[in-house]
Amino acid sequence: MSAQRTPSSGESGGTELGRFLRARRTQTSPEQVGLTTGPGLRRTPGLRREELATLAGISIDYYVRLERGKETRPSPSVLDALSRALHLNDQEHHHLRELAARAARYAPEPPPAPSRTVRPHLKLLLDSVRPNPAYIISRSMDLLAWNPGGLALYAGLDDWPTRQRNLARYLFLHPTAHTLFPDWDNQVRACVSRLRAVAGTAPDAPDLTSLVGELLLKSPDFAKLWERYDVTGRKPAHKTFHHPHVGTITLSAQSMHLEDTPGQRLGVYVAEPGTPDHDALHLLDLTASPPASHAPATNPEQTRKQL
Repeated sequence: MSAQRTPSSGESGGTELGRFLRARRTQTSPEQVGLTTGPGLRRTPGLRREELATLAGISIDYYVRLERGKETRPSPSVLDALSRALHLNDQEHHHLRELAARAARYAPEPPPAPSRTVRPHLKLLLDSVRPNPAYIISRSMDLLAWNPGGLALYAGLDDWPTRQRNLARYLFLHPTAHTLFPDWDNQVRACVSRLRAVAGTAPDAPDLTSLVGELLLKSPDFAKLWERYDVTGRKPAHKTFHHPHVGTITLSAQSMHLEDTPGQRLGVYVAEPGTPDHDALHLLDLTASPPASHAPATNPEQTRKQL
């Protein structure tokens, strides 16, 4: 009988549960939880282990074992106490419970990645919502299917080979991303939070580890955000794009899970009919559709008025 592997995700020691607790502990200041600190420099960022253990009403030895991955079966009451002590929000609390459940039933082999096959009727759906940009992505944010505007909205993404088209890779590695999004910092924080939440419950999944490994190697910005272990991010209802082909547009965004297709999500962007933004969507759809040219319009604002 072969020995069971020790859980890991490419980081040193412990479990995802332990790493999450440590990240939240080091990012929680004593003042946030009502503790008074004495004079002098604290060598530990955030809370000390013994401070968190006291706040949660558990022994320091038990907490250390949790953080180091030596204890993998905390009770629901312990998890609730740690959540209260760290002031976790509902989504973070739920994530903590998922990590604990996974630590308790850790399997030696990762589950297979969800299918990348997009069903035919979903491709018809993408075409039916034109000129609204729409696409389907995998859990690791690979672009699996799209309509013309859905691809063209992310300016320059069509320069990459189909298998390389990934929205997280685009945000961090494509030279156009910084200029496309005026709030790039918010966009990348939300992106990393989504990947962290998914990776927390499937840290060894090949589709996730491959992408994360690439971005850790190539993007210092990604590496910094990844170490924070945030699993919640603000998802604004509207996104503004400084698009090189159609000018500046602000769109309402909606993302949703698809039934009977685990790991796949549908993303759609819309604008109020009769507005310049809606005209821009028509222009984007037209210029992205064969045989129309992909060259940028010389005067986006003037072209809109002609529609």
